[in-house]
Amino acid sequence: MRLIQNMSTIAEYPAEAPSNRVIKIAVIGGSGVGKTALVVRFLTRRFIGDYERNAGNLYSREVQIDSEQVAIQVQDTPGVHVTTNGLSCSEHVSCSIQWADAVVLVYSVTDRRSFDLIGQLHQLVARAHGDRAGAPPPVILLANKADLLHVRRVDAQQGPLLAATLGCCFFEVSASEDYSQVHGAFHRLCRDLAKQQPPALPSAAEKRRSPLIPRPKSPNMQDLKRRFKQALSAKVRTVTSV
Repeated sequence: MRLIQNMSTIAEYPAEAPSNRVIKIAVIGGSGVGKTALVVRFLTRRFIGDYERNAGNLYSREVQIDSEQVAIQVQDTPGVHVTTNGLSCSEHVSCSIQWADAVVLVYSVTDRRSFDLIGQLHQLVARAHGDRAGAPPPVILLANKADLLHVRRVDAQQGPLLAATLGCCFFEVSASEDYSQVHGAFHRLCRDLAKQQPPALPSAAEKRRSPLIPRPKSPNMQDLKRRFKQALSAKVRTVTSV
């Protein structure tokens, strides 16, 4: 995994060869729901319990999806919260949504406020893409910390019901306990995106770098006829002399 940069704004990052495709994912949610843990778990298989305050890191890694090499870029974002004036989030979050090909909305089953925030975050995604042509990006709903049953504050049935209302897929996972759950959620999203995106065409620079095989010249038909007549004449002379 490569940490590209610690960003205050979104910057395009070109995929490294030999990838033909780049899949960009933004992870959005309330503070403390485990967004960074989920991203690192997906990209490295490792779980790290403590992180510094989320500053909006962009991670990149080359992965195999259906036998194709794909560059995955995952934008971690600062936590969003609700104030008396409504939803409070940095400009970085809005830019991340506009930049992304898909959005992962995360809440913690131990934090009821993070669950109640999801509906507003989904509206934020729709508004952020309101001025863009085409459909809004695919969204999946991810419930984290499923292993902490003794402090659960969101019933298991509520997540799927909310996802059905929002029209998105739902996954309940534990970043700390089960890598396969986290990988399955992100990998399915990446596969769906890879199917939607056509393979990238080679750039002009790549075309210039590609070796050119010279086209063989067409044979000169007049020359072939001349040689054929010469061979025929030689055969006739041989028969006559005999």
